[in-house]
Amino acid sequence: MTKSPELKIEKNYYDRYGWLLWAFIILVIYGWALKGLKLSGIQDSAGPVSKSILHGIFHPDWAYVYNGSGEDLVSLIGQTLAIAFLGTIISAVISVPFAFWAARSKTEKWYLRSGSGKLVLTLIRTFPEIVLAIMFIKAVGPGSYAGVLAVSVHSVGMLGKLFSEAIENMDGGAEEAIVSVGGNASQVFMLATLPTIMPEFISYTLYRFEIAVRSATILGMVGAGGIGTPMLFAIQTRNWPRVGIILLGIIIMVLAIDSLSGRLRKKLV
Repeated sequence: MTKSPELKIEKNYYDRYGWLLWAFIILVIYGWALKGLKLSGIQDSAGPVSKSILHGIFHPDWAYVYNGSGEDLVSLIGQTLAIAFLGTIISAVISVPFAFWAARSKTEKWYLRSGSGKLVLTLIRTFPEIVLAIMFIKAVGPGSYAGVLAVSVHSVGMLGKLFSEAIENMDGGAEEAIVSVGGNASQVFMLATLPTIMPEFISYTLYRFEIAVRSATILGMVGAGGIGTPMLFAIQTRNWPRVGIILLGIIIMVLAIDSLSGRLRKKLV
């Protein structure tokens, strides 16, 4: 059955000029968003302050790199990495049962089990890490412990979602092969399911660790340990050379972690 000439004309017209409709919708959305912003302008002190910041960044306080006090740059960057690493490892272990709970199986009819699991993971992800850090600071006191708890809880929601998607998209050929020769459920899991999904689990965990390193630097600003606390103090006291060396340390740390993690993930996937 051939299409009528009217339908062909309408389709060709939309293909040619449909982008104008989408452009108009995008412009309306941008206009609505900009209308809600209150532009207060630039303060008179912006120029001198900007010059001071740039001068401090390009003339960092090298004496702060390491002084043996435990409050220097190297020590606090190590603490930041420890918070991110421990929080990621804890969340990766806890996320595994949540992932199997939220993963949809082909035999599940109404998706009640997986739907409830996905809902729980969504609720966990709802709370930003900085909000969790403030809550844990009130519960356990300021310091690295609160930072580890905040990173762990938030990462459970993220890793649980990624792990569940990896389980759903898993190739079931190995499982079917073991079942066909009489393998039981534990044998299927240990010999087929686990080896198939483990590389993706490790890859997602490494990726999450990269994000946790960045998050741990921010959590210190609310008292959750790490390099963020001295950076906040340096900004408040306008010690721009100290801010410069801290930013330089954070940049080097993040670049090194990203490079190492990227190479490991390429080998796994």
